Amino acid sequence: MTNTHSFHVPVMGIGFTIDSPVKLAHFGIDSAIALADDSLIEKMREFYCRKFNLPFRPISMSEFDYRCERIKEYLNVLDEIVKKKFEELKKSALEKGSELEKFIDMLPEMSEIKKSFYKLTHRHYDVRKVWNWVKENLTPGTIQVNIMTKLDKENFKGGEKLAVEFNDAHAALRGFASSNLQSAVILSAGMNPHLYGYMEQFPDFYPDAQGLLKKKIILKVSDYRSALIQGKFLAKKGLWVSEYRIESGLNCGGHAFATDGFLMGPVLEEFSVNRQILSDTIFEIYSQALKDKNLSVPGTPFEIRITAQGGVGTSEEHRLLLEHYKVDSVGWGTPFLLVPEATSVDEETMDLLAQATEGDLYLSNVSPLGIPFNNVKNNSKDLEKMKRVQSGIPGSPCTRQFLKLNRDGEGNQICTASREYQKVKLAEAKATIIQSDDLKKATQNIIDKVCLCVGLGTSALLTHGINTKSYGKAVAVCPGPNIAWFNKVFSLKEMIGHIYGKNNVISRTDRPHMFVSELKMYVDYFKNKITETRNDTNPRMANQLKTFRENLVKGIDYYKNLFNSLREKYNLNAEQLNNDLEIIATDLRKIQ
Repeated sequence: MTNTHSFHVPVMGIGFTIDSPVKLAHFGIDSAIALADDSLIEKMREFYCRKFNLPFRPISMSEFDYRCERIKEYLNVLDEIVKKKFEELKKSALEKGSELEKFIDMLPEMSEIKKSFYKLTHRHYDVRKVWNWVKENLTPGTIQVNIMTKLDKENFKGGEKLAVEFNDAHAALRGFASSNLQSAVILSAGMNPHLYGYMEQFPDFYPDAQGLLKKKIILKVSDYRSALIQGKFLAKKGLWVSEYRIESGLNCGGHAFATDGFLMGPVLEEFSVNRQILSDTIFEIYSQALKDKNLSVPGTPFEIRITAQGGVGTSEEHRLLLEHYKVDSVGWGTPFLLVPEATSVDEETMDLLAQATEGDLYLSNVSPLGIPFNNVKNNSKDLEKMKRVQSGIPGSPCTRQFLKLNRDGEGNQICTASREYQKVKLAEAKATIIQSDDLKKATQNIIDKVCLCVGLGTSALLTHGINTKSYGKAVAVCPGPNIAWFNKVFSLKEMIGHIYGKNNVISRTDRPHMFVSELKMYVDYFKNKITETRNDTNPRMANQLKTFRENLVKGIDYYKNLFNSLREKYNLNAEQLNNDLEIIATDLRKIQ
């Protein structure tokens, strides 16, 4: 059985969902972990091996291919724990008021599984029949893994550069591919041709003797064109993309990969209209590639799932995505940062998030990747950073080194959040920039950067009482703007009830629709882009900005029609929504 729930919990940060499958999978909920910090992963493996009395052998950094081995063994431990917990849940069918009933209770009211269970038990709880029903109808959620394809740093041993397959992303992929998981890898942050080509080496990505894929591929994309290009690229290598995970360019957590003004609604519409064309086009290329590799070709295309995430916050928005755009699942990320039963967030950070308002959330310049990063004011990692600046030693010790993606003057890899980098760049700025305002701006841009390798993983260690000696206690957190509307800690049952419309956990009544929120973010982003490039005389930049504006205008017109046509079905206040759109459109027209 598939699709127990109509939502999934996406990857969040490096550590916030690092053990979410242990908490959620036995309830049939899919979640994703980041394959970023193998040191954190090793610590979590030790923790869970001790907790569940599983054998543990530490894998030191001196061992050959240690990053791959750490990741593989952690995934195997997660797989074993999830299977164990799910077996325990199934056995609880022998008792009323058990974990099984909690599983059933959290399902949406229209769930066929829920209807079937109640039909079976409403008059008499026959243990034997319930046991057989459970075995036939219930499956655990999947343990998905996320790899940011750009985090593919070269690695060295004894001063010698290792082969490309020992790059960070390559080693993470190898760890997943060699694990026992029957699951999917989510490839995010754009296309990495070398990494995509490397996937050809692993048999689990190809159909087995029964025509099934043990390891599946999910692409995180923000527009249809990108999905088609990447899907074709992989298909030519005999690799099938099982899911296209559409994420809002700006109304999301973590790094924000803004599109050229392509808004989520129109993007979803394009996927909905072209879904069959996408499948047919990819399958033709895929079939030929399998033939060329002398592999058996499926008679029909594998399923292509379309999912969406980014800013969803109400049951009506959830239902709109499922019914109108026919998505297969909706990602609920940021709100689950306030659900201890689902994620690993320390109490101090959770309290900060619960109290955060719209003014506390902003698109920041803190990421060493140079990509806009969703942030919340007064997080402990930013406070730590500013203390270092004030004490005259800006920058962080570069201990994890996953973001050493820049080069210094001698060509060595370096991270822009490191002390070494910031010391050199601040000296250069002071020596070369004359105007005080320009120097102040350049200085701020340098010291803004914060160590995310450590900051985004620390919370998981604090939550479980694991030693943070090599990490410190400061936490970086990356919620989407949507967190402003969720103002307390919730139980898992409360949050799932909110998703399915059983209850409402948002106390305020002034929350804008997710599409309106994203649109406003894009107009603000466009406004800032105009300011940044005001002195740019390159005609290409002018054309890009013109295209950006045109896409926003088209998006506004699309939403006007959408809201008017769906007002009754999805309880939309069309008058208020159209007023919101007009205010934003007026703001856009003022931008010269």
